[in-house]
Order: sequence, then structure tokens, then C-alpha cells
Amino acid sequence: MNEKFITAQEFDKKFDEGEEMTDYLDLANAQRPDMQIKRVSVDFPAWMVNKLDHEANLLGITRQSVIKFWISERLR
Repeated sequence: MNEKFITAQEFDKKFDEGEEMTDYLDLANAQRPDMQIKRVSVDFPAWMVNKLDHEANLLGITRQSVIKFWISERLR
């Protein structure tokens, strides 16, 4: 970061005019709200794990990715 300080109004004006804004952002410390990782443990019957593994193999991704993707679709 180049330690450039501007007001919110100046920032908005520059953004609206299509200026490059990355010099004004502290990307090293940027965070996305509600995106921190929380570990959960879920027990599945063997037949579900087998089907999840089959789907993961077809898609070329991990079992965990299949589970996360399917749950995120359902929650939307």
C-alpha cells in the first residue's frame, strides 16, 4: 500500500470516474464478512460417502468440495 489517504468523498468520486483504486486499499488486511472458516463434524452413512466420492470423482474435485457446493446451493 502506498499510504495514500483520501476522504470517502474523494474515494467515491475517483471510483465513479473509473480510476484505478488499488493504491488506496490495504489489500493485505482485507477481510470478507462472514467468510471465516468454521470446522464442523458430520457423520454420514457409508452409502452416502460412497455416492459423494463417486460424484467427486466424476467432477474431478474433492468430497469436501462436493459437500460445500451442494450445501451452498441449498442455502441460497
